[in-house]
Amino acid sequence: MTTRRLFLKLSGAALATPALLGKASAQAVTLRSADTHPDGYPTVEAVKFMGRLVEERTQGRIRIQVFHSSQLGQEADTITQTRLGVLDMNRINLGPLNNLVAQTAVPALPFIFRSVSHMRAVMDGDIGRSILTSLEPHDLIGLGYYDSGARSFYNGRRPINRPADMAGLKIRVQQSDLFVSLVQALGANPTPMPFGEVFSALQTGVIDGAENNWPSYESTRHFEVSRFYSMTEHSMSPEVLVMSKRAWDRLAAPDREIIRAAARESVPHMRGLWDARERTARQTVESRGAAVNTVEKQAFIDAMRPVYARFAATPELQALVTRIQAVAG
Repeated sequence: MTTRRLFLKLSGAALATPALLGKASAQAVTLRSADTHPDGYPTVEAVKFMGRLVEERTQGRIRIQVFHSSQLGQEADTITQTRLGVLDMNRINLGPLNNLVAQTAVPALPFIFRSVSHMRAVMDGDIGRSILTSLEPHDLIGLGYYDSGARSFYNGRRPINRPADMAGLKIRVQQSDLFVSLVQALGANPTPMPFGEVFSALQTGVIDGAENNWPSYESTRHFEVSRFYSMTEHSMSPEVLVMSKRAWDRLAAPDREIIRAAARESVPHMRGLWDARERTARQTVESRGAAVNTVEKQAFIDAMRPVYARFAATPELQALVTRIQAVAG
């Protein structure tokens, strides 16, 4: 769906939305929230959970309607629409925000997090809150972070054990300069592509492989056309739940606090779903023939020096890297 068609579609729907008519008060408001993941995915279910809390605490005045499965477009489109206020809420990976907000690139740096517990400690604390605040000048209100798991490479040609094994492979990446540089540093050919196009590209040989977490690898059935999953775990960049600043500004202060509180409470709910889904996804793909291997991780870490030099180039960003590395977890 083109940005123009999406804008016209949602603008038409928005004309009937009471949220656009002034401050939310007695009128019912439906907030439209986008997600590229399928129904039942932990991020989708977390926003639904948040919606139930908001509806209950506002006595039904505010509802959240979740459009999953890229119904409203891919992330590049929905970010634009959220900033414009055509979409009210959006669940996105930090990767596509890297070119817009420099601070978001640091949690997306390869191997910046030592473990899932380290990532959660960083993003739940002062560092995570400061990055959410950095979104506001770009017309986005950061509400919280969801897990995105550890991303690893997969392809249909061979196991990857060391960076040299990636030479010449065409690898799909998010539409992010950082992820392009990451793959280039490993000797492969990065191919930026919307998430929804990856299966057919793998199936037809337009690309050789991609990189993602266990649930995404399983839920998209990429394992059927790309059976070698190599556990580089190069990125644990979290997902972020954002709200359009225009929609936010239309809400009364008490309703804003209700939304913030519900978003915070949705995080542990999502993580519980995520941890269970991750285990199940790995079991599923292995039982159906996916070949899983570990890698020589230090060789991959060493190859990332030019990525850090480019994307943590300022004293401010270098200091943020140091702060993250100093967090226990």
